[in-house]
Amino acid sequence: MTTARDIMHTDATCVGIHETISAAAQHMRDLGVGALPICGDDDRLHGMLTDRDIVVGCVAKGHDPAKVTAGDLAQGTPRWIEADADVNAVLEEMQNHRIRRLPVVENKKLVGMISEADLAQH
Repeated sequence: MTTARDIMHTDATCVGIHETISAAAQHMRDLGVGALPICGDDDRLHGMLTDRDIVVGCVAKGHDPAKVTAGDLAQGTPRWIEADADVNAVLEEMQNHRIRRLPVVENKKLVGMISEADLAQH
């Protein structure tokens, strides 16, 4: 059985809920990614931040990215999958919620990320 752990990227990086949108955008640039999980001070997942969230939820509204935090843009309940979940559960979660990137957690802590490309390779 192939699990989420088998196909995830293990070098997932969080943006902190108190970090500014400017800092988050710089992290995205440096990492070459379009989305980052938002983690709290307890290292637990609080949401996802995408480059589109930055543009639509901050810049287009005239807000200052140096003052708005990642936590300010975190909305709703984040979707995630347990590291030991079957790859079919990963696919179902992504399809049912129309998401392209899925955080992987173990013991309520972020341990990886799965993208559509990861699924396609496996």
